[in-house]
Amino acid sequence: MGMGRKENRFDGFMFSYHLAWTLAVLPCLPFLPLIRKGRLGRRLVPDLPGTDPRRNNLWVHALSVGEVISALPLLDALYTRHPERGLVFTAATSRGLAVAAERLPDRVSGPAPMPVDFWWSMRRMIRSVRPALFVLVETDIWPGLLDRLRRKGIKSILVNGRVSPGTFRSYRRFRRISRKMFDPLSLCLTQSALDTERLLAVGVPPEKVVTAGNIKFDREIPPMGESERVEWLGALGFSPDHVIWVAGSTHPGEEEAVLGTFKRLMSAFPALRLVLAPRQVARSREIAATAREMGLRPALRTGDREERGASHDVLVLDTLGELDRVYGLAHVAFVGGSLVPFGGHNLLEPAGFGCPVVFGPHTHNFVSMSRSLEAAGGGIRVADGAALYRTLKALLEDGAARKRMGGRARRFMEENRGAMDRVLNAIDTLLAETPARDHSGTGRTFGGIP
Repeated sequence: MGMGRKENRFDGFMFSYHLAWTLAVLPCLPFLPLIRKGRLGRRLVPDLPGTDPRRNNLWVHALSVGEVISALPLLDALYTRHPERGLVFTAATSRGLAVAAERLPDRVSGPAPMPVDFWWSMRRMIRSVRPALFVLVETDIWPGLLDRLRRKGIKSILVNGRVSPGTFRSYRRFRRISRKMFDPLSLCLTQSALDTERLLAVGVPPEKVVTAGNIKFDREIPPMGESERVEWLGALGFSPDHVIWVAGSTHPGEEEAVLGTFKRLMSAFPALRLVLAPRQVARSREIAATAREMGLRPALRTGDREERGASHDVLVLDTLGELDRVYGLAHVAFVGGSLVPFGGHNLLEPAGFGCPVVFGPHTHNFVSMSRSLEAAGGGIRVADGAALYRTLKALLEDGAARKRMGGRARRFMEENRGAMDRVLNAIDTLLAETPARDHSGTGRTFGGIP
């Protein structure tokens, strides 16, 4: 009786949830022919090219750029293990879709935008994808989608799951609803013991939560050879004699500290050059203007060679999808989102190249990773802009120490591999428990609305 009341309460929540979406979307429907090609229209009625309706596909979803990059090696591994199945990939943000469009293997259908969590859109998405399993990478819980998949007998798994402090506070505040949101998931594989503890604290059943590790560690980062390095340096307008500092994924309030530190360092290190990659590419011209006001000589990556010339000392990387390779040029790296209270970004991209990694005090999105990298001697946490200057100066003055630190960063990444195998084994187990579904003739795809 008690369980029935709890289920009814959740059904009541889902009814209210779907009703809210219906009331929000209904005013848009008369204008659907006009907005069909826009972002909202694509999320209400997305097109999904190349899906084979006769197959039990694997549907992999990632939120934005960081999650997309995490998902790419997972997609490769899934294809290797299950070449008989179709792979379908969706992302939620325009930046995530742009990166996926550049990097997805041809064998993967998509990328397609994840629809809004409106029952009408999700029902048609499921009919188009025809999944045997839904794989959610890291975060981005969609209650309506997960509930509908469960009702159709399709299992879902969360992989590389992480729960930030802000998300955890929200989950705890609405603990009953949060716990029920996770009910449709068959399994939650988390990055760290802390993420597991947070899900358990919300009330997710212990048998559903496993600390599997972070699949980012399993991403193969090919070392940068000399010819590739020379090619990249030339493309960015630098020479092999320059010492490169890459400051990646920076946020407002950090660029000033980075540029100020760089300007102070230039007098002692005239060969030093800065590559600054803002998290939001749209801010690139604003950052270049700030650098110019500080007496520096900035250039944009997308500027033509004549505009850049060979005289710039700051290169603002205003492109998507290049930062992870540009880190291979770095003698030292700073990873942003950490001097300001955003929570940090992925530290493994520079670490994978054997590059010393510097980051600020705010790393609550990567608590375990940042602490472990620091303890391994491959990363240094700085408190503020003044500490950033002191740390960079010390690393630039001592090449041997810089090399040792980079080696420790690389070993840290290699010693923490193994999460991918655990994720793949869990997916295999769920697929083995799932009977094959005959999807043939079960409705039209998104190209034509039933």
